[in-house]
Amino acid sequence: MTAVKAPQRNRRRPLAALAGAVSLTAASIGLWAVTGSTAHAAALPTPDHVVVVVMENHAYSQVIGSSSAPYINNTLKAGGASLTQSYGLTHPSEPNYYMLFSGSNQGRTDDSCVGVGSISAPNLASELIAAGKTWASYNESLPSQGSTTCSSGDYAQKHNPWFGFSNVPTSTAKTFAQFPTDYTTLPKVSFVTPNLCSDMHDCSVSTGDTWIKNKLGAYATWAKTHNSVLAVTFDEDNKLSGNRIPTVFYGQHVTPGSSSSTTYNHYNVLRTVEDLAGLSAHAGNAASASDITGIWN
Repeated sequence: MTAVKAPQRNRRRPLAALAGAVSLTAASIGLWAVTGSTAHAAALPTPDHVVVVVMENHAYSQVIGSSSAPYINNTLKAGGASLTQSYGLTHPSEPNYYMLFSGSNQGRTDDSCVGVGSISAPNLASELIAAGKTWASYNESLPSQGSTTCSSGDYAQKHNPWFGFSNVPTSTAKTFAQFPTDYTTLPKVSFVTPNLCSDMHDCSVSTGDTWIKNKLGAYATWAKTHNSVLAVTFDEDNKLSGNRIPTVFYGQHVTPGSSSSTTYNHYNVLRTVEDLAGLSAHAGNAASASDITGIWN
């Protein structure tokens, strides 16, 4: 009996070791044993905050590589990532903002003032609110928080699509003066809309570049070490460059000096922001758009 049992015990040891190795291997590749959608989202970081800044009416070549935009080029692009084939979707401005915010132009084809709360379609803000996450927009030259005026000085409602939706409280539209100085209090996702001069629409590239540096540079520096992501993009080009626009990402999880030559548009940016925020819902055409990849560390 002893002669028989000894070999059995000896065989158990390699079998146990093999089982442990299989278990370890399974654990180490466990990331892949998930659904396609989960694996897709797992490729992105999970920042505490995402801040999206939308500038105006300039082509990629007018900003990227231009001496008129030293902050965008030497800090945000050099220390972050540039999308070299990023595109607006149409002209003029307003429908692009709706596409970036809700995955559809929502029937908007011009720059006319939208009836407040006249649209009920899903959008980035309504998805965040439904998921119990925080949202706000910070609108330069907006007369007061929640003001639904169509225009006031350098402020233009056409660049603020959130006012068109009944499922986005107007109180979440804040003035830019309300942008937090304690960045830990930022919402999960926020949009920043400079006024018609600061966004390069009526003023120069240099003016807009300086505005980003002066108004958001401290946040950008903070984002590098505080699990936050800044995205700067444009609504459309100057109508002379096939709607190719500058888009840069910056923050702790963005690989410095990286770039992507994949073709992306506003729907990809929306999808990426939704997934960075951990949302399971995707608005409009963002549902079939791919995430921006190749720039995350």
